[in-house]
Amino acid sequence: MSQVGLTQSANEQVQKLIAMEGNPELKLRIMITSGGCSGFSYNFSLDDKVKEDDQVFTFGDVDVLVDEASLPFVEGAQLDYVTDLMGSSFQMTNPNATSECGCGSSFSV
Repeated sequence: MSQVGLTQSANEQVQKLIAMEGNPELKLRIMITSGGCSGFSYNFSLDDKVKEDDQVFTFGDVDVLVDEASLPFVEGAQLDYVTDLMGSSFQMTNPNATSECGCGSSFSV
């Protein structure tokens, strides 16, 4: 089965966001859409609905949802939560990306 990774830092941040929303049924959804400066964009959201074509990956208390269409683009990728001089953000390390934009929010394959 394909796998998507989640670092400890990302796991902790997702748990904080779920706690802030007050709904323990929320899961992190990773979805790829067409667009962005490099061709495809990462989209992250909290969702309490598991769709029929979702793959569910569990990391401790966090479930990550990836739909069937997005899965080939993020197979083997790892989501991290990084704090640096520019601020804090989720960042994807994706072995499938042949190039990424400077901000890391879009990529091409």
